[in-house]
Amino acid sequence: MPEKKKRSFNFPGSTSILASLISIGIGLIFGLILLIVLNPSAAGGAFVSLVTTGFRSSDKFAKVLYQAAPLVMTGLSVGFAFKTGLFNIGASGQYTVGAAAALIGAIQFQLPWYVCLLLALVGGAFWGIFPGLFKALFNVNEVITSIMFNWIGMFAVNLTINNLPMMLAKYWGGAQMDRTANLAQANPNALIPRLGLDTLMHSNYMNTGIFIAIVFAIIAWVILSKTTFGYELKACGFNRNASLYAGISAKRNIVLSMVISGAFAGVGGGLYYLAGNGQYTLVKQLLTAGFNGIPVALLASSNPIGIIFSALFVSYIQVGGDAMQPDFVKEIIDIIISVIIYLAAFALLTRELLTRRQMLRQEEENSAADALPAASEEKDEVSQS
Repeated sequence: MPEKKKRSFNFPGSTSILASLISIGIGLIFGLILLIVLNPSAAGGAFVSLVTTGFRSSDKFAKVLYQAAPLVMTGLSVGFAFKTGLFNIGASGQYTVGAAAALIGAIQFQLPWYVCLLLALVGGAFWGIFPGLFKALFNVNEVITSIMFNWIGMFAVNLTINNLPMMLAKYWGGAQMDRTANLAQANPNALIPRLGLDTLMHSNYMNTGIFIAIVFAIIAWVILSKTTFGYELKACGFNRNASLYAGISAKRNIVLSMVISGAFAGVGGGLYYLAGNGQYTLVKQLLTAGFNGIPVALLASSNPIGIIFSALFVSYIQVGGDAMQPDFVKEIIDIIISVIIYLAAFALLTRELLTRRQMLRQEEENSAADALPAASEEKDEVSQS
């Protein structure tokens, strides 16, 4: 009678999902403990607000989707580079340049939204090419060059906008000189279409940006998983010398990987500012959206489809954090949110531990399965003799 083999919990991506869920759980528990330490009387209500606000109303859920769209794109920017063996910490600069390109196209040249979004893609891709070239041609670490280009990009954008009078809020009757013009007044055709979703969800935050971001995530997944080009990119990331031996151009793929990563980040900037709810501020500070793409990518183990869900989670926590005021000041909320999302870095370590444990269990099961036929043959030989 044949022996039934025991099936193990092993399907593609299960370990990564479990590792991410464990990281999220630990992060939320840490947040609750911190709230109790800081203000025990208000901790319970604040924590409930943190984890439930995003679903309490259609307006709050619309804000979650609105904030998730650029997070998906910056997460794709970082995750795509991770998949090819590169660390793109320059997503903030690429995001900024892409946002500026979109806004200049919208306000200075009065272009429609889809052309502005294309300009954002080109701007981000252009800013991503420089770290790629330095890495490919001179073997300069991409972390160093991308950090430098973050600051170069931010100051270059501020200088450009300051010298384009139409870009300043004063031109459109705005109250502050340090903000770009109100897009809804400057060029309504540059706003990302809402297709009635804002009326349906009773929120000005709702538009089609999240769906555009999802389409880009699917494109990234297809490139990496279903094309020869994606295989070559990942091969260079796994082992550059082996890919060279196989005839793959490592230098070309490094540059292309950074260009594509920059393009994703640039589109993220375009999606955020073309929504019409935010205005670019001329300050000497890097935009945090690019850096938030790092924990989004880590939480999803750089899987493009997983990045959609991790971006939604991070956005959800941010909306919930806003609802914790006035019991907790904004700085405390920022600390809690930062701890939760940056704890996602441990998802990689957790995944490794779970993978090793699963491999050991599989080896034990295989050894036991191999031992059964041997024992059966031995028994037959004894009975025959």
